[in-house]
Amino acid sequence: MSRLPQIRIPATYMRGGTSKGVFFKLTDLPEAARLPGEARDRLLMRVIGSPDPYQKQIDGMGGATSSTSKTVILSRSESPDHDVDYLFGQVSIDKAFVDWSGNCGNLSAAVGPFAISNGLVDPARIPENGEAEVRIWQANIGKTIVSRVPISDGEVQETGDFELDGVTFPAAEVPVAFKDPADGEGAIFPTGNLVDDLEVPGVGTLKATLINAGIPTVFLNATELGYTGTELQEAINGDARALEMFETIRAHGAVKMGLIADVSEAAARQHTPKVAFVASPADYLASSGRQVKSEEVDLVVRALSMGKLHHAMMGTAAVAIASAAAIEGTLVNLAAGGGKRNAVTFGHPSGTLRVGAEASLVDGRWVIDQAVMSRSARVLMEGWVRIPGDSF
Repeated sequence: MSRLPQIRIPATYMRGGTSKGVFFKLTDLPEAARLPGEARDRLLMRVIGSPDPYQKQIDGMGGATSSTSKTVILSRSESPDHDVDYLFGQVSIDKAFVDWSGNCGNLSAAVGPFAISNGLVDPARIPENGEAEVRIWQANIGKTIVSRVPISDGEVQETGDFELDGVTFPAAEVPVAFKDPADGEGAIFPTGNLVDDLEVPGVGTLKATLINAGIPTVFLNATELGYTGTELQEAINGDARALEMFETIRAHGAVKMGLIADVSEAAARQHTPKVAFVASPADYLASSGRQVKSEEVDLVVRALSMGKLHHAMMGTAAVAIASAAAIEGTLVNLAAGGGKRNAVTFGHPSGTLRVGAEASLVDGRWVIDQAVMSRSARVLMEGWVRIPGDSF
């Protein structure tokens, strides 16, 4: 039987925040994959090594976690107000699909550095030394992200002393601002309520803050679920009944938020919404072995991504946390002690993270002007990825 040989595609493997992904320039993709559709999805799945019933992604670039099963496509923006268009694809590990329904906040930190290094930003906008402001159009959700990339001797500076819990080694700090981070044109609170009663068959009626900022997220009280909010991955990911419960909650939350019409559709929309649970500050031992003290944080948060408890915190979920904390009366705000605030430090499984947001009430509706956090990013490998020529 004849087989097509492998083809090679220019690509860069990057870390952004606590995630890793394969980055492509749109113009470097095979012609059939330059437009949305089956060919593009099949190509990206083959690059990552999905679908994999073994859930290891051995035959691809994926790392068998939601944080490492990611792809990014970038192109020079046609808008004079933006430098680069950023499209994010979350590749399912064991199923044959790519979820385009949301952004990756962590990889957003790597977009600016990649864009500069790959000629997607006007050289006139890049100083010899200092910071380059990169204006990013997030194509999945139709929003603007502004990244401030450190520059040294005209090139992206990746090394530095900025430390990020969940990332082993320090690097250069990349501040990222998410402008008006509500997904698409939707309201921050799709139901119009700061707190809803979410009815979940087999689980009960739970208090929930359903927010659409950064990424659609269902926030719950840890105590209502029988948790403390200080759990590490093994406490949740090793419990099949817990994972099933969270997926049921996620499906019913998606319906309540208007993201899907029926819970049966949730399986084809794994990336959104996220589910997170919050609690008041508490001491706990982070996965790194560091002791997190209650006085270090305003609250503790645990979040699930693609059906598993995240090892740290998704960047877009951090935006949701910052946004909800800024609005008095949400479960996140109450867990942080209530009152008006424009920043919080929260505890997650790998340590702590500080995020900020500015909220305002306009004509009876809450608006998040911007949410800001610092991340780091660096190139891990660059060159070509190879896939069989008949993969797409």
